[in-house]
Amino acid sequence: MAGVAPEGSQFDTRNFDSKMNDLLSADGQDFFTSYDEVYDSFDAMGLQENLLRGIYAYGFEKPSAIQQRGIVPFTKGLDVIQQAQSGTGKTATFCSGILQQLDYNVVECQALVLAPTRELAQQIEKVMRALGDYLGVKVHACVGGTSVREDQRILSAGVHAVVGTPGRVFDMLRRQSLRSDYIKMFVLDEADEMLSRGFKDQIYDIFQLLPSKVQVGVFSATMPPEALEITRKFMNKPVRILVKRDELTLEGIKQFYVNVEKEDWKLETLCDLYETLAITQSVIFVNKRRKVDWLTDKMRGRDHTVSATHGDMDQNTRDIIMREFRSGSSRVLITTDLLARGIDVQQVSLVINYDLPTQPENYLHRIGRSGRFGRKGVAINFVTNDDEKMLGDIQKFYNVVVEELPSNVADLI
Repeated sequence: MAGVAPEGSQFDTRNFDSKMNDLLSADGQDFFTSYDEVYDSFDAMGLQENLLRGIYAYGFEKPSAIQQRGIVPFTKGLDVIQQAQSGTGKTATFCSGILQQLDYNVVECQALVLAPTRELAQQIEKVMRALGDYLGVKVHACVGGTSVREDQRILSAGVHAVVGTPGRVFDMLRRQSLRSDYIKMFVLDEADEMLSRGFKDQIYDIFQLLPSKVQVGVFSATMPPEALEITRKFMNKPVRILVKRDELTLEGIKQFYVNVEKEDWKLETLCDLYETLAITQSVIFVNKRRKVDWLTDKMRGRDHTVSATHGDMDQNTRDIIMREFRSGSSRVLITTDLLARGIDVQQVSLVINYDLPTQPENYLHRIGRSGRFGRKGVAINFVTNDDEKMLGDIQKFYNVVVEELPSNVADLI
């Protein structure tokens, strides 16, 4: 396989096509076919009436770029590779594809979705349950850190779909609490993340336990060699849907920076903004777990109400905090990039990057939180003198102009 990028490197979408074709021209035939049909509305996709009701009730009006291309081939039973960043509506793409194809008269697991983190698996479960509300879908999230016995009880009572993390799902399959005989759809979400977290062997082991004719969907922001290898091994004539970076949605999100000059001046700036923050739900991103705790203490010390979450907290605490935030009883959430992938809080309309992300890619994962699926949002970036190069890199990477924050910020939100 000539032309494979070195271990750990990631393809850039700009020359993705040529690399992909060099890599995967097997026996003179391209491994992929591309799928170019675009559906401008959900109504045009031939979906069941009750699925459409769920889609509209969830708040979608017009499909995003990946949904316009990605839902229909999946509903036709094709193996798909869909490449698009977080925040573009991938979750609803495969959830809709699965919900369209389930046989609701058979209460057996027919679809299995794997995700790299517990939070993301639980988020997918919520989306699938909401979209399938009028179909009576039974979905269960199988993730670590929860009771094995409870998982076994729910699975034996019967579900249509399981979303989970590889470790717990493999455990349930091995114990035969999760039976694979009826599984006809298998989806890997954030495949690049899953492989970089070292789940490759478990994914292979799970795949060996599934029926041979299973439909496979791989969703990934980037396609490193390990992800390509998985697609080669497990997929049958897949179609590839690539949403290029310039179609990825920073649209509808107004982006500003505040020149704070020094790190020490960020806190005052944030406190000045706080009244504006509390108008709406907002997320504040910092780069270190310890800084989440520090900033939370400082804000609370000034009588500002904030919630905080990061990876050092146990699962139960994180669940409670996210529940409070989702319900609106807490309006400001301070967090690290742990939550930048896959957590969709419907009402978030302001994101503050207290620290700029260390990688330009994470900028979209973070601020894509706010105006998801065509909702409006505002992102405010705190920029010290040392951050100016990074802000320049972000603007180049996404081909956007980030302007200085005007004084009437409250009017923008």
